[in-house]
Amino acid sequence: MARNRIQFQKGLSETGFQALYGDEEACRALVVAWRWPNGFVCPKCCGTGHCIVGPRRLFQCNACRRQTSPTAGTVFASTKVPLTTWFRAMYLITQTKQGISSIELGRRLGTTQTTAWKIKTKLAEVMRIAGNKEKLTGRVEMDDAYLGGEKGGGKTGRGSPGKKPIVVAVQTDEKGRPRKIKLRRIARFKRARVKALAKRIIAPGSTVVTDGLACFRGVEDAGCEHVALMTGGGRRAAQHPAFKWVNTMLGNIKTAIVATYRAVRKKHMVRTLAEFEWRFNNRVDLASMIPALGRAAVAAKPAPYWWLKTADYGA
Repeated sequence: MARNRIQFQKGLSETGFQALYGDEEACRALVVAWRWPNGFVCPKCCGTGHCIVGPRRLFQCNACRRQTSPTAGTVFASTKVPLTTWFRAMYLITQTKQGISSIELGRRLGTTQTTAWKIKTKLAEVMRIAGNKEKLTGRVEMDDAYLGGEKGGGKTGRGSPGKKPIVVAVQTDEKGRPRKIKLRRIARFKRARVKALAKRIIAPGSTVVTDGLACFRGVEDAGCEHVALMTGGGRRAAQHPAFKWVNTMLGNIKTAIVATYRAVRKKHMVRTLAEFEWRFNNRVDLASMIPALGRAAVAAKPAPYWWLKTADYGA
């Protein structure tokens, strides 16, 4: 049996990473190139003429005299750690299938856990923003799921305390292989909420395959063709061939969370799911993940620490 080409790809070795991104000057040059691919553009007056001034080597516009750092206005804004540390964090986060905790990341980077958490969470925020730009198309498997531990003495099953509802959607190709996924938290499984969610993540005209849960009629309201399959419940339903990849993804997500984080708080779940989603959707070329994430990082707005701690995103 032939090996899975994507799963067994070579990727980027640590030696290769060091050669490409192990120097502060190289990292700075890449940030400049990603932010201004066609040359410097002043964020104030849009002028292109400039000079480099001061020990910080700021870009000064010849027209309005505005001075700009390459990292200002990006996710790297106001950072106190070298860009090489950021790039190594991008390497460690993107080249592993299950992710990495902030504690382990701090050990690998040589920083405190708090610093590692800031870097990791800001990069996860970049992944979340980037993941919202594309929609699933064609045939899409969709299912409801719950993440979280059990709490004794309460309701069991659907709606039990301690479990957080999510929607898993997988785009498959003509051979039934998974191409892209979307993982979204949802407040409750209601038709109106599924409609709103489907509008955000699935292109109109797509064929969405779901089980018989009534709330999934919302995909019809979102302009998609809906195929509802009555699968019943229990293990047989989970093994239904029409939902092979949805259930596979859900199993991988749960395994990754337990193995890496043990548990995820509700307010951080959106970014945790976004990180898993982004890695899967960009898995075709592991080496290109770092530049892809870097370009998204310089295009994203700054994410201050206080905001990262309080942002909840709704559902």
